[in-house]
Amino acid sequence: MKTAVVILNFNGEAMLRKYMPTLLEYTRDEAEVIVADNASTDGSLEYLAKEQAEVKLIRLDKNYGFAEGYNRALQQVRADYFVLLNSDVEVSHHWLTPLVEFMDNHPEAAACQPKLLSEADKDAFEYAGAAGGFIDRYGYPFCRGRVFDSVENDEGQYDYQMPLFWATGAAMMIRSKDYWTAGGLDPRFFAHCEEIDLCWRLRLLGRQIYCIPDSQVYHVGGGTLPKNNPRKTYLNFRNNLTMLYKNLPDNELKKVMRIRWFLDYIAAWQTLLLKGNVADFKAIYKARKDFKKWRSRFDSDRKRIQTAAATHDIKERKQISIVWLYYAKGLKTFAQIEEYIAKKKN
Repeated sequence: MKTAVVILNFNGEAMLRKYMPTLLEYTRDEAEVIVADNASTDGSLEYLAKEQAEVKLIRLDKNYGFAEGYNRALQQVRADYFVLLNSDVEVSHHWLTPLVEFMDNHPEAAACQPKLLSEADKDAFEYAGAAGGFIDRYGYPFCRGRVFDSVENDEGQYDYQMPLFWATGAAMMIRSKDYWTAGGLDPRFFAHCEEIDLCWRLRLLGRQIYCIPDSQVYHVGGGTLPKNNPRKTYLNFRNNLTMLYKNLPDNELKKVMRIRWFLDYIAAWQTLLLKGNVADFKAIYKARKDFKKWRSRFDSDRKRIQTAAATHDIKERKQISIVWLYYAKGLKTFAQIEEYIAKKKN
């Protein structure tokens, strides 16, 4: 089998009912559609058995989260290309072909993503990936089409292929060989930042990642954990720090982590004092505390990753502070940030 579209599901019956028929209509001739179920307790399995019997089902014995759930499921899938697709994604006609054609013609590419638009407002990018992801020097992710909470309308401004630092886990095509060579998703993350961590490891190995805007899909977003959920805040901060610890080169590690300590506590107190959000304040403090407690568990990973790295010269890891440019300089779009970087070079 050349391509397998794999949806990881946990109690997502409503999303499966809404989006699975369109997915099958626009995909069945080009790929096998598989649902890997994280031990759902709603009607997901009954729906698939009764109304979508053609969909292959992989049953996992408990909820392993996004990262380990996918690892366990993909071990049972034989395909050249995996497509990791969220259950809350609506695909469009001809969505898969541009991705497959690009990967067929670009062996240097390990992964790619479609243009990710909002299901609620189909003229706007979607927060979780937009037109492809980047990070700044201190590990803060941003996208073509979304910087922090500033989400742009899609006016064709990013309708060109370009290398990325990371592709969204909501709709990512990845070569199975590259997935396993890089070690798959880190199951200790459970959820959040795991796709950025995987993409960083791929980039360190010299592999490329792209956005293919000829393909577009529509994402609901926040289906598992709403954006303002303190659990989401906790996982984002803890996992982001862990990602930095694993992947940063030796000559940057101490300085970057010192600055992140400062920035994280500013974020925590800003959340408390300006927004009155006690839960997120506590989540950030707990994330930093728990990162410190489990950091040593990643020492062997760090050593292995750094030893295997073919390069640390990844230009899509922007040598800027996105926090400074966004809040102090007022740069709210990817295009503005790129223009600023270009002027600084000249």
